[in-house]
Amino acid sequence: MNVLEAELSRQILDVLFASAIGFLLFFRVKEQRTLWLLRGYLFLVALGWFVQRSETLPLTSKLVDALVLACSLSLAILWQGELRRLMELLGTLRLAVLLGKSQNEFQAAAGTVGSITEAAGRLSQQRRGALIVVDIGSDLRPEDFLNPGVVIGAQMSRELLLNLFAADTPLHDGAVLVRGNRIESAGVILPLSRRAVSRFGTRHLAALGITERFDRCICIVVSEETGTLSLANQGRLERPITSSRLQELLTDLISGVDALPPSRRSVGNPSPESLS
Repeated sequence: MNVLEAELSRQILDVLFASAIGFLLFFRVKEQRTLWLLRGYLFLVALGWFVQRSETLPLTSKLVDALVLACSLSLAILWQGELRRLMELLGTLRLAVLLGKSQNEFQAAAGTVGSITEAAGRLSQQRRGALIVVDIGSDLRPEDFLNPGVVIGAQMSRELLLNLFAADTPLHDGAVLVRGNRIESAGVILPLSRRAVSRFGTRHLAALGITERFDRCICIVVSEETGTLSLANQGRLERPITSSRLQELLTDLISGVDALPPSRRSVGNPSPESLS
């Protein structure tokens, strides 16, 4: 009886741990097509588990194992960015970010949204290139960037943002990192997107790159050539947008609402010009 109880307890723990991992995966996945793929993969894994417990189906068990292995390799290629991010979070023990828990330090006041919008609008009018990264829960750290830039640690203000992107300052070519109601650093060099989008310049590729790796940050881009405003979120770029649209997007995203519905999402505009 003790052996049976031990075996039953082991199976219950096995199911609970597997369910917890499955729940975590479903919780992190937001795109519908990706969710379908994940459901199909987990169904195959569950099917393989049941088949392996039957000693009368050795051939079927081998076939299901081979199918699960092939699907695992395919998903590893398709989701290499997501898997890399998962390993980074586990390696740095950022479990709160992995579970998607919001923290007070990421919450921004309405005044911060207004300051960012006003500064971006002024920079757009003056055609001064800018790149503003807003951390809304990814807990970005210096090691997440190619160059962490210079620590600012100042209260958010429109005037400070405008000064940081002035053409005669040494920090204007990099990005500014905003967390909550503070400007954390400036002159930050971001990783570029791995996608070959030829019509985008360096700033837009950097915005795509950082939001591809970290799904809880957004990036505002001001083109130096055209003054066009853009916003990158989860590896997608919406452009061109107006200042009012930018304020709407920032308000919704910082509030935890996905403001880029599929009908509005794109990786670019048909316009052929290359933006800086």
